[in-house]
Formats: sequence, C-alpha cells, structure tokens
Amino acid sequence: MNLIGAGLATIGLAGTGVGIGIVFGSFLLAFSRNPSLKGDLFSNTLLGFALTEAIALFALMMAFIILFK
Repeated sequence: MNLIGAGLATIGLAGTGVGIGIVFGSFLLAFSRNPSLKGDLFSNTLLGFALTEAIALFALMMAFIILFK
C-alpha cells in the first residue's frame, strides 16, 4: 500500500516538468519580442523556475515520507 501512495505522490513531478517547460518557453517568447528587457525577464524566469521546482521537491519529499514511514 505504501508503494502505491508513493507512486501517486510522484505524479506532481510530471506536472513540474511541464511547468518548467512553460516557464522557459514563455521566457524565450518574451525575449524574442523585446530583447531589451533581458534582465527583468530573466530574473522573473528564475523566480518562476524556483517556485515550480519547490513544488517538485515537496512532491518528492511526500513520496519519501510515505515510502519510508
């Protein structure tokens, strides 16, 4: 039963991969439209990446807690 719960908890990792792709794809689109805003765009992109990656770490942490409980 723990293996099923841990497997279900890792579904968030797939969503995180999609989210990171969307963040960097949006950065490339915005940068190609207005290259003069590179610094502001890149700082916002890193913030979005960090927040999206935090969700992946929480999902992985929950999977390990369920698995090794």
